[in-house]
Amino acid sequence: MGNAQAPAGPGQRLSCTIPIMALRRRAALWLLLAAMLRYRILAVELISTNLNPVVQEFQRAELSCIIASTKTANPRIEWKKIGSKETTYLLYNNKMQGEWEHRAQLHSRTSLIIYNVTRADKGLYRCEVVAPDDTIIGAEININLTVHVKPMAPTCRVPQSVPVGKSATLSCQEKEGFPEPTYSWHRNGEALPLDSKSSSKFQNSSFTVNPRTGTLVFNELQKGDSGRYSCRAMNAVGDAWCEGQDMEVYDLNVAGIIGGVLVVLLVLSLTTVGICCAYRKGFFVNNKQNGNSYKTTAKPDGVNYIRTDDEGDFRHKSSFVI
Repeated sequence: MGNAQAPAGPGQRLSCTIPIMALRRRAALWLLLAAMLRYRILAVELISTNLNPVVQEFQRAELSCIIASTKTANPRIEWKKIGSKETTYLLYNNKMQGEWEHRAQLHSRTSLIIYNVTRADKGLYRCEVVAPDDTIIGAEININLTVHVKPMAPTCRVPQSVPVGKSATLSCQEKEGFPEPTYSWHRNGEALPLDSKSSSKFQNSSFTVNPRTGTLVFNELQKGDSGRYSCRAMNAVGDAWCEGQDMEVYDLNVAGIIGGVLVVLLVLSLTTVGICCAYRKGFFVNNKQNGNSYKTTAKPDGVNYIRTDDEGDFRHKSSFVI
């Protein structure tokens, strides 16, 4: 008789079950990958080499839109500019529209090239592809175009003359450049530091420069701060200058000011004294009387009052009664 085989224990049944579960999971993963691959084959797909192109004004810009997969031999391609209030077609029905007819063209089947870019061209552009033979027939991709603009000559304001010891603010502004420019100030062709305290060469001055707002602020001017001031606006594209302007810092004539004040006070005092004296002497009393209000005094006995044409007032003449 042969040896009888003992029945399998619980541990042996578990070792057979584990490989079966692993095979099932692996099969499910392959099915998922196959489904994803089939979806990609049946759906049009777009990619771009640069979703955020940056160009300088008046140069050309390339908006990259590439068909990565499609079953359709000749898909329909459209380009649009997406604005906040309206959407404008650049390419529709295989033809450039409006102003874009002479400024843009397709490149490598689906990408777009814009020539002589201006600051008005910045914004969001959309590439749309319609592939009727694909399971998913439509796809789109957005391209954000940034246009850098060189600064124009900034507007500078410099006071012509300021007394010693006073404060002063010089301003410089430029509104065309993009990105927003930073500013620097120069005196007699020499660049000024952001803070006079940071340089021993300007230790006798007291000023600060704000490179973001373009202001140059003097806390307390000195004679050495006189000179010709100019401002430079600069960004990643280029720079521009404002025309130099002269600022004079002059000394105050303290003795002259005090003397002038004393003279004014003396004149006012003498004028006041003169008016008071004249008032006391009756120069400002109105002695005019009209004929209706004139009253004669009682004449004493034996005195007759006679008025002649040659006299402006009455005179008296004595007469005796016999």
